[in-house]
Amino acid sequence: MTYNSIRPGQVWLDTEGKRIQAHGGSIITVGDTFYWYGENKEKTKVGSGIWHWGVRCYASKDLYNWEDKGVIIPPDVDDADSPLHPAQYMDRPHIIFNQSTQKFVCWVKVMRQEGQKSTILTADHILGPYTVVNKDIRPLNMGAGDFDLVVAPEGKAYYYFERVHSELICADLTDDYTDVTGYYSTHFPNIQPPYVREAPAYFNRKGLHYLFTSGTTGYHPNPSEVACAKTFHGPWDVLGDPHPDDRSRTSYNSQITSVFKHPFKKDLYIALADRWIPNLPELVGDRYADGTQSHIAADIYKSIFDPEIDYVLKVEDKLPVSLDFDTCNSDYVWLPVRFDGNMAYLDWKEEWKIEDYE
Repeated sequence: MTYNSIRPGQVWLDTEGKRIQAHGGSIITVGDTFYWYGENKEKTKVGSGIWHWGVRCYASKDLYNWEDKGVIIPPDVDDADSPLHPAQYMDRPHIIFNQSTQKFVCWVKVMRQEGQKSTILTADHILGPYTVVNKDIRPLNMGAGDFDLVVAPEGKAYYYFERVHSELICADLTDDYTDVTGYYSTHFPNIQPPYVREAPAYFNRKGLHYLFTSGTTGYHPNPSEVACAKTFHGPWDVLGDPHPDDRSRTSYNSQITSVFKHPFKKDLYIALADRWIPNLPELVGDRYADGTQSHIAADIYKSIFDPEIDYVLKVEDKLPVSLDFDTCNSDYVWLPVRFDGNMAYLDWKEEWKIEDYE
């Protein structure tokens, strides 16, 4: 099948007719080729015990039709303790290119039993092979959750990550991008999930730094938030929900994972998001509309994210979220960013074309 448009939330197949498996993904441009990479969830089904099957990458010239380039960081099936073992909770690979070392540097987050850690790999080519150079580190001696990596025009790199269940951190990376220097700043402090901001997605426009972030509700979607700042380290000005027309308060049933600035367009920014639960039914009471039990108590869920309700989550209140889904069937929601002054919006579109933008 050949595509000539982007259709958010619809099943997206590669040039071989298979579901694209690049979840929690990002796009990096090398020459005139776009490379979309992310978590390979092809074997992740409920009860399988498989969280991932490595990092898969696709190549495209038009952002519509993607050729499968294979698993560029394979799972380590022989070592159960490896951060890359399929049963380990490896998430959100991010790859940046170091102009000085001529290396592609990939960071991955791994949710270990003893806490969330980071593993770093490098390669000479975007498609690998990748070699582990830093394993199971706790950056700044902190539990490091969802993150993004950013390279400034002069080559300095930054690491935005969720300090698990507390705040967001911006940390300077070393010159080779394989560790942190020790200098960092803290942002968006919150008492606990679901208020804590995760899934930071950075972009820069007209001298302003932007972050899209998500609340912490597992695979269940929640209202996104956009903030901007004049420096990488803030301070950040929270601008609000970029999905103001979404009455479901679920960011169009998606979670933003990264923002891609089209290098050959004047002002086209694309928010890449995962629809982890494609057919999320409406919550009714503490159950879904089909009668099955909800993983989030609806009264808590709606109260927390309803701006007209003053709700305080008490310590004894629980927000149980399931991470056991057939994410091999998860879809993607890609939308162009619309700007009004400093505010960044994501308007729903059933279908849109790259060619419609200068």
